[in-house]
Amino acid sequence: MARDNKQQVSEERSVLVQAARDSIARGSKSFAMASNLFDRETRERAWLLYAWCRACDDIVDGQDHGHGAAPVADAEARVAIIAEKTVAALAGRTVGDMPFDALRMVAAETGLPARFAQDLVTGFRLDAEDWRPRSEDDLYRYCYHVAGAVGCMMAVIMGVDPADEDTLDRACDLGIAFQLANIARDIEEDDRIGRCYLPIEWLVEMDMPPGEHMKPPFRDRLVVLARRLATRAALHEASARVGAARLPPRARWAVLAAAGIYGDIAREVAARGAHAWDHRVTTPKSAKLAWVAKAAIAARRPIKDTPRPPSLWTRPR
Repeated sequence: MARDNKQQVSEERSVLVQAARDSIARGSKSFAMASNLFDRETRERAWLLYAWCRACDDIVDGQDHGHGAAPVADAEARVAIIAEKTVAALAGRTVGDMPFDALRMVAAETGLPARFAQDLVTGFRLDAEDWRPRSEDDLYRYCYHVAGAVGCMMAVIMGVDPADEDTLDRACDLGIAFQLANIARDIEEDDRIGRCYLPIEWLVEMDMPPGEHMKPPFRDRLVVLARRLATRAALHEASARVGAARLPPRARWAVLAAAGIYGDIAREVAARGAHAWDHRVTTPKSAKLAWVAKAAIAARRPIKDTPRPPSLWTRPR
């Protein structure tokens, strides 16, 4: 009987891993490429976690694997469903919904702290409530909930002790860097669906009426804010690179590659200036492969374990 049960779990896991692999291939070519640098066990766990994150994001935003976002009329009800299924998955119950069963599987295998998954659900709830950041601190808090918490979960999957708060802070920094890059890149796309993640205080500082920041007369001022986001992203990326040195070799390689690939998005937005939103910024495959090669070299070099800058925003504990 025990052998039969073990076989069933193995078969279920194989099905979930394949579905999760398909999800990341459709949803993010950058993360898919970086994930292939992990050892097999970590790679599969990363796919399982991604499948849950991707599905939750799609449910709330009415999109398909990150594409075609559109306003939804029942966003808060959708978040309630996500929260209910997430609680069930973290409790070890079979949900019967692939992404949530993928979360159940990876949480059971890694001892993933429930608080990080619940913090991500809080981020989905903020979007459902049409929340807008007033201050820079609000912006960072949002970035933590929708991306920094994912960084913490990925760190645990890669073997970081959940009690190692400093390394988790570094992992959170990478998630925040990614999200700041996303916000800078997607200012125009977000505006089309009625969202704005630029702090109101920043808009007031630049004398741009909230909700009108995409109008042509404000383009030069918008460039200033986009470059500010890119500068903030670079600071968090640098902190995350220090934390990467504490990871196993394959994980270090993957994280450094992802940092470079995604960091290029923020850097390209800053470089394009007023033309940053003419066409969606992406990192070409050739550049991604170059980062994979550079990360392989960087992963073998010692990185000085400097203290995390106290000026950086720190996640709630």
